[in-house]
Amino acid sequence: MYYIVGLGNPGEEYADTRHNAGRIAVSTFAKLNDFPEFVENKKAVGMISEGSLKKEKIMCILPDTFMNKSGASLKSFITSVKKAESLIVVHDDLDLPLGKIKILFNRGAGGHKGVESVRKVVKTDAFIRIKVGVSPVSAKGKARRPSSDKIMDFIVGKFKKPEFDLIKKASKLAAEAIETIILESKEKAMSLFNQ
Repeated sequence: MYYIVGLGNPGEEYADTRHNAGRIAVSTFAKLNDFPEFVENKKAVGMISEGSLKKEKIMCILPDTFMNKSGASLKSFITSVKKAESLIVVHDDLDLPLGKIKILFNRGAGGHKGVESVRKVVKTDAFIRIKVGVSPVSAKGKARRPSSDKIMDFIVGKFKKPEFDLIKKASKLAAEAIETIILESKEKAMSLFNQ
């Protein structure tokens, strides 16, 4: 079983915010693969949708906790370091330009509170992460990270229409990356998507 977690904040007011890029991407993956609607699940402390790709069983999880408590959704499922290897965490990233994604494995949280919470619960860094860029792009194509005093307002700010079009594209890319990870390997996915 693969566990795919889309990090973000629950509730309508956060639905289209930058901090919810992970939730948006995992919802996109579920929809593109004809998974059933997400339903409330007490064990997951959130919403789940279960389906499969070829013979691989998959559970998509959207935590109903706030970002810094995201790990609570995995307590019942990722009960060993071995199980963590089948965990894919999708989250927003300020160091990547809007529309880009990057796949990591066995790396630190890089200051991301949601990833930090997941690490605490699963007790390892040996899981797959897909970072979805949310920062504006400079003339040279680099991410223009907001200054530290503006980060909170920026990440809980809603995407503007042209930004949302880019996040939809990035979500489709993330969905393809998840599919490649599951059906081929994380190494293959990294070589294809980490451009």
